[in-house]
Amino acid sequence: MLSLSNSLSFLRAPLAFLFLIENTTVRIFAIVLAMLTDSIDGYLARRCKAVTRFGAILDPAMDKFFVLFALSVLFTEGRLELWQSCSMISRDFFVCLFGIYLSLSGHWESYKFTSIRWGKVTTALQFIVLIGLTIGIQFPGYLYCVFILFGMLAFIELWQIRKNNAHSVASPAKE
Repeated sequence: MLSLSNSLSFLRAPLAFLFLIENTTVRIFAIVLAMLTDSIDGYLARRCKAVTRFGAILDPAMDKFFVLFALSVLFTEGRLELWQSCSMISRDFFVCLFGIYLSLSGHWESYKFTSIRWGKVTTALQFIVLIGLTIGIQFPGYLYCVFILFGMLAFIELWQIRKNNAHSVASPAKE
């Protein structure tokens, strides 16, 4: 059964398609609504005790879809360069590397998927930059380099979580 929190996550896909309408107000509306659904879905899942592995994967996947779609539209309109787009999604490259590691090492099934601090910070900054680009703000190049730094920090955080999970699974339970 599809929960309310997962439905809110799924809502970000059609919101992304609003970027096909070349209207600043519509695009800002889509970004703000995407930000709201991103904030509310996790809260609802925890409050209603409906946190699932599916939801833990769906929520960031819908964030990534929304951001990638919006960036693609803005790139084709010439509002940002390819390197800027790539830097904004560099965290996703690092997360994919971590996923490949989990798959190859056989840890995918035992890994507990949770949101990470640097993922949340990156997503928030992505939404802010999307709003700025939508209203015509040109950001300095170093801001885009911050996304690469956040991507590396996300990778380190994921690695630390995996390491802590491995220790808790390997250690006998204390009575």
